[in-house]
Amino acid sequence: MSPRQANPKLRADLVEAAARLLTEEGPQALTTRRLASAVGSSTTAVYTRFGSMDDLVRAMVHEGFARLDRRMNEVAPSDDPVADIAAMGLAYHRNAIEHRHLYGVMFGGVGFGGFSLTEEDRQHGRYTLEPVTRAVVAAMAAGRFRDGDARLVAHHMWIALHGLVTLELGGFLVPPYDAERCFASQVHGLLVGAGDDPARARRSLERLGVLLGAG
Repeated sequence: MSPRQANPKLRADLVEAAARLLTEEGPQALTTRRLASAVGSSTTAVYTRFGSMDDLVRAMVHEGFARLDRRMNEVAPSDDPVADIAAMGLAYHRNAIEHRHLYGVMFGGVGFGGFSLTEEDRQHGRYTLEPVTRAVVAAMAAGRFRDGDARLVAHHMWIALHGLVTLELGGFLVPPYDAERCFASQVHGLLVGAGDDPARARRSLERLGVLLGAG
């Protein structure tokens, strides 16, 4: 077996390179030849690990959500569930910035051309909402949030942060309304909208080093 074939990182390298090609150059660039060249491998290695280009696109989506899930679960529950929710928001944002190419693929932000995802693939990543939902339940139990549908609250937060991240990655957020400033005020608004006291929500954010402007 050659050193190339024995490379334990080859599958991950192929996924990263494929996401980069797809997001930066479009689906026409995602060919086995271009992909193999990008990682210094052979076209056979691509088919050996993924079977088809549809399987490769699917692997990108699943890998993107797996990385997001690991990052979200790094936030350990504390005595302040509202701060935990904000910490998960930070984790979501940082994961998207660090893995921007995979992020563009996992949420369908780029066209797949002739490649296709099933409905099951598109719903695959919903498990990443579970840590947020658990924290929302804890915030409700602690009297910080109004009682209600915790999963719906988690969806509201997901939708809002996804919008912010998408605009940031697209280069639309610039000073003075850059991502950092918008993130702080947006998360504070989400926490207060879910029922938290504005001052307590501010203190929970400050606990994480997230500072709001005046007002």
